Amino acid sequence: MIVRAAACFAVAATLLAAPPASAQSLPIPTIIPAPATAPAPQAYQANDATGFHSILPSGTRGLYSLPELAANLTAGATVPHCCDQLPMYENLVYATPGLTTEDIPKYFKDGSFGVADNNVERTYSPREDVTIVRDKGFGVPHVYGATRAGAMFGLGYVGAEDRLFFMDVLRHAGRGELASFAGGANAGQDAEQWSVAPYTEQDLERQVNDLPKYLGAQGTQIVTDANNYIAGVNEYILEAKLDPTKLPGEYAAIGRPLGPDLFKPADIIATAAMVGGIFGKGGGKELEFSQLADALDQRFGQTKGAKAFQDFRAAEDKEAPVTVFKRRFPYQVPPKTVAKGSVARPDKGTLKLSPVSRSGAFFPGVPERTSNALLVSASESESGHPLMVAGPQVGYFNPQILMEQDVHSPAGPDGPGIDAQGAAFVGINLYIQLGRGRDYAWSATSAGQDIIDTFAVPLCDATHYRFRGRCEPIEVLQKTERWVPTLADQTKAGSQTLRAERTKLGLVAGRGKVHGKPVIFTKLRSTYFHEVDGAAGFMDFNTPELITDPGSFQRAAAKVGYTFNWFYTDADHIAYFNSGANPVRAKGVDNDFPVAAKFEWQGWNPDTWQAAFTPPAEHPQAVDQSYFVNWNNKQAHGYRSADANAYSSTYRSVMLEDRVKQGIAGARKLTLPKLIDAMELAGSGDLRAHVDLPLALRVIGKPSDPALKKAIDGLQAWRAGGGLRRDADHDGVYEHSGAIRIMDAWWPLWVKAQFEPALGAAAFKTLTDTVSIDNPPNNHGDHLGSAFQGSWYGYVSKDLRQTLGDPVKGRYSRAYCGTLRRCRAAMRASLREALRAPDPYTGDAVCEKQPKLNAQWCFDAVRQRPVGGTSQPLIHWINRPTYQQAVEIPRRLSR
Repeated sequence: MIVRAAACFAVAATLLAAPPASAQSLPIPTIIPAPATAPAPQAYQANDATGFHSILPSGTRGLYSLPELAANLTAGATVPHCCDQLPMYENLVYATPGLTTEDIPKYFKDGSFGVADNNVERTYSPREDVTIVRDKGFGVPHVYGATRAGAMFGLGYVGAEDRLFFMDVLRHAGRGELASFAGGANAGQDAEQWSVAPYTEQDLERQVNDLPKYLGAQGTQIVTDANNYIAGVNEYILEAKLDPTKLPGEYAAIGRPLGPDLFKPADIIATAAMVGGIFGKGGGKELEFSQLADALDQRFGQTKGAKAFQDFRAAEDKEAPVTVFKRRFPYQVPPKTVAKGSVARPDKGTLKLSPVSRSGAFFPGVPERTSNALLVSASESESGHPLMVAGPQVGYFNPQILMEQDVHSPAGPDGPGIDAQGAAFVGINLYIQLGRGRDYAWSATSAGQDIIDTFAVPLCDATHYRFRGRCEPIEVLQKTERWVPTLADQTKAGSQTLRAERTKLGLVAGRGKVHGKPVIFTKLRSTYFHEVDGAAGFMDFNTPELITDPGSFQRAAAKVGYTFNWFYTDADHIAYFNSGANPVRAKGVDNDFPVAAKFEWQGWNPDTWQAAFTPPAEHPQAVDQSYFVNWNNKQAHGYRSADANAYSSTYRSVMLEDRVKQGIAGARKLTLPKLIDAMELAGSGDLRAHVDLPLALRVIGKPSDPALKKAIDGLQAWRAGGGLRRDADHDGVYEHSGAIRIMDAWWPLWVKAQFEPALGAAAFKTLTDTVSIDNPPNNHGDHLGSAFQGSWYGYVSKDLRQTLGDPVKGRYSRAYCGTLRRCRAAMRASLREALRAPDPYTGDAVCEKQPKLNAQWCFDAVRQRPVGGTSQPLIHWINRPTYQQAVEIPRRLSR
């Protein structure tokens, strides 16, 4: 995502930011005085139960005008509120454990409604029905509408004020047009986006216009809100075209000195399609798992191969950590008898994936599954009020892909009132998506349950397919984008033609044969063509009259079609609900593999792209469980995991849950500082050390080899110290750095030694191609922060426990490591190889530019990925939400 070398931007900004001397001193920024009729801001903490804190690095302001950009890149000059939350965010890692109540404001901002009189930085009104107040501390916009329309206009205005260039990036990225906008380096991302959400301009407009049809009066309100929001965005753009202090300097660097085109409602859909396609989906890997099944059949034979497949598919592992632990919620339960003709695995050797499907690219700078949440009930809290520490992990950008805002307006003829504060995605920030209301707060994590299925659709000929007995033409969605070199992106001039194929059963992912007959394989996502229908739920979250208790919150969350885990707290209760448009499948289908086209979703309507969905009562949910912990782990037993997110016997959530359990064991009670401690310590933990290493050391035993003995001593000391990747004394070097280096070199060798001899080279390669073997902090050079999510940590644990003879629920069909004797020899050999392995911390493009930093520390460090010309320093690695709330609400408010 427009991540270009700072030198390119520096050259661009320096060359372009050379106005005559008379124009060198520009106002920063121009302040629009409040007209006499503008609404008065509410008093600080009006309608506020208090108890809210939050943090969002690096800072609120994302605008650098061209002169400011030049000053930043040539002299390191920064603008107010660009970076003031980054030190707070990073330094928490050095303050835990042992945080106190008095310490919290050092690491989290006050999340109250409004601004105290002595904290007002500026007050202005871009239109007479809205007043915006910026606070001195962090520059967060507090928007007060005389009407709902005024508030929406204000949200659009501040969105553009703080993130205009990022908004422009996202609307182009959502259309697969980022390369033509910002440079050819983005061509790969465009190809990926076009493969998962290809929409014509008419498709985007249709989704806006159809909202009233699908959502009724609420849909009409959303369209009205969107129009007012867009009007605010465009007002800022028009002002920026006349006032260079308001125009992001990046526009000149990409060859667009006049700034952006005006926005339109379809831009909201384009942005939502990209955001939702990243964070709110699950499933769709049936073709990959079909190939894995073939490889396992080849290795073990059909019967034993099928059992091995179920081991690694891990759709319903009895040991998988769950968020709801008192109830089962069946979803995608395998049929007792598979319907005849429903399984449509491609014939061996016939599958040809579409070019982009084969690329495996994903949105740069964003983790695949994100976010964590810790909630403790009133009965387990020292204060008698619930606790919540939660937020989304959405990667790290500069400026962030999220923005903060505080918004208020009264109910009136133009819609319900609004009282909400929190974060929203750039370009779709007309509603707070994660935050707080008057006396409640909410957050979310990515859930990733299966809402994407693969169908095998018979071909009539090369350009037609058979659907419900008729031959239909394959719809081709094609466009060509072109780019030229700019000062910001020196990629040579070029072009690419983006091509996707669409059917009435989804987008074409590949071609092949099933039982000797030619087919196309399509992927059908339940939220396709309904990218913003979930706005109804977000609208409710922001409406104080609607959210009054856990039940009302869960009803609102049920309106969100994307796959998320939603969490709620007020002064008395905590609650959880899993959202998502879960399609009701045809009876008798096995969704581990592609399904024959005639077994389409129940109630499927290809004209409206809708189907029958499971009712809210069947989604995992709970109220006032003793605690809730989620780090994208399994929602509940019975809720079958998606193929793209198989839940094995452990997950990174155990690093949170084990600490929460310890904090409430016996008569113990938790406090908010202690819950923050639990989150931050888990955020610096290595799941391999927490779960797998003790088992491996038991298998290895007590070797006589001095080198192995020394390595084991170091690994044991690291594990005894918590298994953390942490520079506690702030000297730039991890404690137990030697043991961490051993683990990093050992893990891939260890896994190979444990599994490849039994699986064979071919099946092992197919398995590791299908399910990534590791998710390290470095994230293949992306420095995302988020780490240690995936299935292999559980595969390793269960198999070693089986080899050791430990109790195991849901045993594997075989002990892949073999007998203890064979396993011990293999593990010792792999550890010896790791001790001789080359330095694992080389070849990182980010760290090569930071030679003064310790290589290991730098390899893990979190990078704020630049979206434009400015950058931030690397920070200590932490596996933590990007935007995070720390909440303990002392009272309820009357409505």
